[in-house]
Amino acid sequence: MSGGLYSMDQHDFDQTLDLKNVKPYGDTMNDGKTQLSFTLPVTCNDEAIEAAKQLMKKMGFENPQVVFYKELTKGFTFFNCYGSCSHTVDFTAINVPKVESTVWDMKETDMFVKENIGRKITVIGASTGTDAHTVGIDAIMNMKGYAGHYGLERYEMFEALNMGSQVLNEDFIAKAIELNADALLVSQTVTQKDVHIKNLTELVEMLEAEGLRDKVILICGGPRISHELAKELGYDAGFSMNSYANDVASYIAQELHRRQNK
Repeated sequence: MSGGLYSMDQHDFDQTLDLKNVKPYGDTMNDGKTQLSFTLPVTCNDEAIEAAKQLMKKMGFENPQVVFYKELTKGFTFFNCYGSCSHTVDFTAINVPKVESTVWDMKETDMFVKENIGRKITVIGASTGTDAHTVGIDAIMNMKGYAGHYGLERYEMFEALNMGSQVLNEDFIAKAIELNADALLVSQTVTQKDVHIKNLTELVEMLEAEGLRDKVILICGGPRISHELAKELGYDAGFSMNSYANDVASYIAQELHRRQNK
């Protein structure tokens, strides 16, 4: 009997996937279940909990629940909340600009460069401006790489220089001129007050002033960088989360080959 009830309950669940009306998936299809975390600049008390619930309702969540809350410091309260999202998105209408290149492993890229370019590709990378974070640029440049993906320093057909962090744009450009670099890689992790936009834009403007912009492949990357944003700022490509050295190396090799055969 219990088995029959279980079976009946299963059939009661909505199992329809409509890509024109996609909702979050929690326990079952289309239940809209969502976890949300945020901080409110209010004292940690019952009124704060109610404020969090009301805010979630205004965001379009049904049955909002505060499952955890804690005072961060006096006058600030952190919340973990659950709710059911009432909104949907048309997944079929989404078109995200992407880097157009075939991703190869290290050996394939080296072989392509040998056969089609015939010399080493010089690449300079840095975390520029006031950005002191090197995890991103190290993952792409350093020999050991990241998560099993070797960095550009290990590639036979790449001459890679990692300048580290807090590199001034003018010093970055000076090194590019000195080494006659083919590609420049800029990593940006700090994004408060859109400082990364200002820094990335400044580099493009300085390269244009020096007459160098069209002579290099210009790439930026970071957790909040997208290919679309990179193109808007005047870069050739942008690499975001889950990007590795082989993604970048493949693109550089193919783009350089394309430019040489225009």
